[in-house]
Amino acid sequence: MAAPVVTSVSPSQGSSAGGTTVTINGSGLTGAVAVRFGTALASNVVVVSDTQITATTPAGTGTVNVTVTGPGGTSTQNVPFTYAAAAAPTITSMVPSSGPAAGGTTVVINGTNLSGATLVLFGASPGAITNVTPTQVTVITPAGSGTVNVTVTTPGGVSNALPYTYTSVPAPVITSLTPPDGPSAGGNSVVIAGTNLTGATLVLFGFTPAAITAVTATSVTVTAPAGLPSTMNVTVTTPGGVSNPLPYTYVAVPVVFDVEPHFGPEAGGNTVTITGSNLALTTAVDFGAAPAPSFVVISDNEVSAIAPPDFGTVVVTVTTPGGTSTVGPGNPYYTYLGTPVITSLTPDTGSTSGGDAITIGGSNLTFTDSVTFGGIPVPFTVFSDNIVVATAPPHAAGVVSVLVHTPAGDSNAFPFTYV
Repeated sequence: MAAPVVTSVSPSQGSSAGGTTVTINGSGLTGAVAVRFGTALASNVVVVSDTQITATTPAGTGTVNVTVTGPGGTSTQNVPFTYAAAAAPTITSMVPSSGPAAGGTTVVINGTNLSGATLVLFGASPGAITNVTPTQVTVITPAGSGTVNVTVTTPGGVSNALPYTYTSVPAPVITSLTPPDGPSAGGNSVVIAGTNLTGATLVLFGFTPAAITAVTATSVTVTAPAGLPSTMNVTVTTPGGVSNPLPYTYVAVPVVFDVEPHFGPEAGGNTVTITGSNLALTTAVDFGAAPAPSFVVISDNEVSAIAPPDFGTVVVTVTTPGGTSTVGPGNPYYTYLGTPVITSLTPDTGSTSGGDAITIGGSNLTFTDSVTFGGIPVPFTVFSDNIVVATAPPHAAGVVSVLVHTPAGDSNAFPFTYV
């Protein structure tokens, strides 16, 4: 097989720190096993086609030839790639700029030209680098004392120095979060209690900073950031270091799908079963604007509540640390019904053999679910809120009581005479 042929590389220059993605053009590139910049091997080599390869440059200096090695040998064309001198790093700020003498503080150093940072010195002691971007280096401080200069070293050189002060301030300790949970949308106020909290500069919910609104020696008040429904650690950073973590739980907004029954008396007092999701941490159940006098959480999907007194049709809502449910899919409506009232029977007498059609006049009859003559259930038809027609059953001669029942309860008893 013939050796590969390299005709061009694009771009033809890059940082001396390496890390530049280049496209190599030529022929006979299928099966390439190595790409070199001078004598240094490139990484992330991908053979796109017989005429193209992509690769990531290694570190280097000056101008070097790019070669490709394949089954047939190594290319011999002189295709140059020039390493540009890296710009010197500059650092502009550190957060925090002080910490305990024992070290262990996570410090974020901001600046420019920080790519490829290989060393951060606190005086003569190196910190442990955990993350690097072109404008930021995150490092964990070593132990130290007094005020020392901090510098960052990159392929472009050594940065200017910024002061970092080791303090004898005791490390912060946090003992409670109030509340310990809240909505996934965030925005709620959380009070963090503890000791040695003076000068708090950073509060993290997981990896997300919260907005600090008040600080004392024994408490920090923050506005919780948004987060996915889960439990994560909260920590407080002060000049004394980073506190112990405490768990904070993000709770999803509750959803109410249905209530059963959908009707009940205006006097309230009946039991209503509420079904939905995210109900486990229920703190309140409301029927419209009226709070339920009591409720029991059955599961994350079910709550049993006692209906309060009210009128009309209302929306049943559930409140948790995740918020208050809103109207969505399903039927969260509950209707209060007036007690049924019978004002007339037409006729009010009938044959002992039964079968007479009796018109029951009254009010609040729309939701009639049973009619009885002397305790005997009879067939009926509801025509309106004021009229129900029932069929009288057979009965011995005499007077019996007619009752209408709805979800609001029994009506008054009205006399009917069998003759």
